[in-house]
Amino acid sequence: MPQPRRAAVLGSPIAHSLSPVLHRAAYAELGLDSWSYDRFEVDEAGLADFVEKLDAGWAGLSLTMPLKRAVIPLLDTVSEAAASVEAVNTVVLTEDGRRLGDNTDIPGMVAALRERGAGTVESAAVLGAGATASSALAALSQICTGPVTTYVRSRARADEMRGWGERLGVDVVIADWAEAARALAAPLVVATTPAGTTDALAAAVPDAPGTLFDVLYDPWPTALAAAWADRGGAVVGGLDLLVHQAVLQVEQMTGRSPAPLAAMRAAGEAALAAR
Repeated sequence: MPQPRRAAVLGSPIAHSLSPVLHRAAYAELGLDSWSYDRFEVDEAGLADFVEKLDAGWAGLSLTMPLKRAVIPLLDTVSEAAASVEAVNTVVLTEDGRRLGDNTDIPGMVAALRERGAGTVESAAVLGAGATASSALAALSQICTGPVTTYVRSRARADEMRGWGERLGVDVVIADWAEAARALAAPLVVATTPAGTTDALAAAVPDAPGTLFDVLYDPWPTALAAAWADRGGAVVGGLDLLVHQAVLQVEQMTGRSPAPLAAMRAAGEAALAAR
């Protein structure tokens, strides 16, 4: 009989996370009956202790805020993608005890956009300048050939985004949040802000919008996403991102490929509908 294997998502707060739903659906589809996936409320102060206590039965961890940067000193290696944005959302625990860090948010963003028909664009706009915005810039470095205008509230955030642009090779143009309605004319708009932040922009959606990537999934649709769809624009949602990054996590942790994208998405949609 196969040895039981464990994985989990860590963060604070964590009760809202859909990751257990997605990963468990993948295990069921792949016939991994001895695998389990849980969630644990862990903050930065408790992270090192949690990681140190993991035994050989653990295969991997998913990490959400505020742990994506805090975990880096605890790892043996960090992938180029994760190092580029100083954020790890995936830890694979090897049989010989090593801890391997990666960032599946970046390729997950690219995959989600391409699935919805958004390929290469000549320019883009990013709403917000938090942790998700840096991963968005990394994804845009692969699909945007021109400038990326980022709309921010503070000078400190502006400096951070300029720094990320320099590191990632992206031509970042800074604009004030007061002008955020102008972002909606870009061929690709990535909204990385908390729930409710972009609601006031819904009335400013142009008549023929391009593609909106709104990283939220609950509540969904956001006011901006709903207005965008009403005007015929393509919308990529947070569940799209969550599923695609989770697919990559499942493949890395289990060694099985391809992970069952359709089953994972269906499970996520059903869980959201039940909330």
